[in-house]
Amino acid sequence: MYKPFTKYNIYGFRGIIRLTLNLVKTKLFFPKARLIRSPIEIRGKRFIDFGSNLTTGTGCRIEAFPFYSKKILIKFGDNVEINDYVHIASISSVILGNNVLVASKVYISDIQHGYYSGEDQEHSSPNLIPNDRPLTAKPINIEENVWLGESVSVMPGVTIGKGTIVGANSVVSRSLPPNVIAVGSPAKPIKKFNFETRKWEKI
Repeated sequence: MYKPFTKYNIYGFRGIIRLTLNLVKTKLFFPKARLIRSPIEIRGKRFIDFGSNLTTGTGCRIEAFPFYSKKILIKFGDNVEINDYVHIASISSVILGNNVLVASKVYISDIQHGYYSGEDQEHSSPNLIPNDRPLTAKPINIEENVWLGESVSVMPGVTIGKGTIVGANSVVSRSLPPNVIAVGSPAKPIKKFNFETRKWEKI
């Protein structure tokens, strides 16, 4: 006979204990969050705006390094959900809009070691130890209702438009428009939502 899902048969006894402890810790240390699961590593907490109703998985790393600015470097909107082992790092600006959903093992960083872009700066020589190359940064903006699939990487300087879905294992190295499904490395739109037909249509 079919049994309806309950917290007990999803998590089990030990899972319920862990969940309860995580809820208590959340209310003590992140009162505006919905649930922060341990273990979690947070660096530069005062340079992070956690928004309201944030949910995290286990093993996440959220790092704000105020090398160039003392302002908020990572900003979460409301009702953001990030799953296990997500890594977010910033020295400039990373914004996740309202209702963003992030699957496990996603990497989001505005940081790069060195200059490679073809602009006016002197490019970083491959003979220079990577960790000794100067840090550079370009802001990231992930707009509301975006869904990032498993193991997506979001690189410096991109905007991901409202309502866009990025497929698993994709690398977002260029900005994406709103309301598309994008896949690949680099991620490219393959479908766009048609608001008249109410369907995702091939591009």
